[in-house]
Amino acid sequence: MSETAPSSQVVPELETERLRLRGHRAEDHAALAAIWADPVVVRHIGGKPSTSQEAWMRLLRYHGLWCVLGYGYWAIEEKASGRCIGDIGYADFKREIVPALDGMPELGWVLASDVHGRGYASEALAAVLAWGQAHLGEHRAVCIIEPDNLASLRLAEKAGFRLWQDTTYHGVPVQLLIR
Repeated sequence: MSETAPSSQVVPELETERLRLRGHRAEDHAALAAIWADPVVVRHIGGKPSTSQEAWMRLLRYHGLWCVLGYGYWAIEEKASGRCIGDIGYADFKREIVPALDGMPELGWVLASDVHGRGYASEALAAVLAWGQAHLGEHRAVCIIEPDNLASLRLAEKAGFRLWQDTTYHGVPVQLLIR
């Protein structure tokens, strides 16, 4: 991966059979605010529902990732409905975690609770990993998942991630999975 990222970056659009992964738009705010405020969704992601303002700041941060790093998060749009149903992508959040994640992009995902169990996360993750292989080259990526988030652990393992280390982040036990 390059040390110098482009100063501006257009988010590439990825398509799967049922999903469109695209750059976030201002009109995604309401959907993202609802997703990130849902206790079912955030149960294993810090446990605290986000405010509408926090969801807006997250949407803005997603654009910043692409501009600064040349990779980032996509909005997950369900093709059949045109609805924004979640986020997925690569990031470098410079987390203060041991062991350090330096040089390893972090993969994360979140989907609206009403679409859980439909295989959308698996479909989206496969597309993102294929994009990463093509555009980031050979690289190691990491996921940070709470041990009781069994659905995300299964998804990560299915995508080729393996347990690297048990640790804590902000006092919460997490597992680092690497691919």
